[in-house]
Amino acid sequence: MSELHYWPLLKLSEHLRTGAISPVEVVRSMHDRIETIDGNLHAYITVMGEQALARARIAEGEIAKGLWRGPLHGVPLAVKDLLYTKDAATSAGMLIYKDFVPDYDATVIERLYAAGAIILGKLTLTEGAYTNNHPVFPTPINPWNADYWAGTSSSGSGVATATGMTFGALSTDTGGSIRFPSACNNVTGIKPTWGRVSRYGCFTLSHSLDHIGPFARSAADASAILRVIAGPDERDGTASSAHVPDYLEATRRGINGLRIGYDESFVSTRTHPEVVAAVEAAIRVGVLGAHSPALLPSRHMMRCADGSTYAGLRPPRYMPRPIHHAPASTMREWLD
Repeated sequence: MSELHYWPLLKLSEHLRTGAISPVEVVRSMHDRIETIDGNLHAYITVMGEQALARARIAEGEIAKGLWRGPLHGVPLAVKDLLYTKDAATSAGMLIYKDFVPDYDATVIERLYAAGAIILGKLTLTEGAYTNNHPVFPTPINPWNADYWAGTSSSGSGVATATGMTFGALSTDTGGSIRFPSACNNVTGIKPTWGRVSRYGCFTLSHSLDHIGPFARSAADASAILRVIAGPDERDGTASSAHVPDYLEATRRGINGLRIGYDESFVSTRTHPEVVAAVEAAIRVGVLGAHSPALLPSRHMMRCADGSTYAGLRPPRYMPRPIHHAPASTMREWLD
């Protein structure tokens, strides 16, 4: 039980499957961990104490009877407070929603529960998953250095995962909110292909840019979570119907024949030299022979594309006057 909170998710899963450890015991240990350190780190908005223990008891009974739901069965996770949960408030980081309890679960929450996972609580985010934290919800602290940035709207997810206050987390990424906090807190984050994971039951920031994905402390652990939450959903017309592969198996194949895009301009422009050097070193050592140069659209172009999507999606009542599309050069001037 030494430092149980830092165990890999898949190691914990195997101990739960064999009955070597109890889900109730694990949840109680995690609650103690949260109570001990989160007062200084502010990763959680809501701790779902009784709800988590109730589901842990159910998981314990199922496993004892030989019912095994898979690698997340009995595993405590946490979710960004942007995802609807009918057994806890969903604030979206906004004071006006502080006491809002949805009457249904998000699709990804349903899938976690169906896989036997246990949700420890809701994680801190910026107001509406946008710029800054509302004063009512303190900003999460980077556990490696309090003077450093903890990331964008999913900072609570990164902090909780890094400090052993959860074995993994679900979060969202619109403009970097999985990628930045995972990097800042030294954990693994996956921003899946758009549509790979249903967004039904998630507060919207951008219809065409929002993604839901996992945080964990390893690629294997994150892949186990992604396998559960990915897949088609008739309640989300943008969800992909493509087959969901075995992501966990894919982590064991190595990188032979893998093609990895690398946008040299993005990495080197307006970036600290030590960060550029670290990325280039990782490419030389970690993905040697598996990468190729890539050029991504500029941020301006992506913003324009997203704005055009909104214009096409809005019903007439939001468009009292005809929309005249400006030349790209004019739009770039506005955005600047």
